[in-house]
Amino acid sequence: MRLMSETIELKVGKRGEIYTTSKIRKKTGLTPGGRVMVTIEENRLIVEPKPSALTLLEKPRINVKPITQEQLSQLRQELSKEIETR
Repeated sequence: MRLMSETIELKVGKRGEIYTTSKIRKKTGLTPGGRVMVTIEENRLIVEPKPSALTLLEKPRINVKPITQEQLSQLRQELSKEIETR
């Protein structure tokens, strides 16, 4: 599998906000009001969308790994909150 890479210049606001384009949001699955996970590798910032409980449930279950009781409780809480906001 070949990974595709693209370099795009973005604007950083006065308070550190990073402004994306609709093209980037569409390609990466970022949604307004959504959550992201950020990884810092040396001087690089890697931003990835955090999947919601509903999107995790919609994915096919291939190579499913068992989860702990704590993880299950966290997923249930996130799912309940997401359902309440719909």
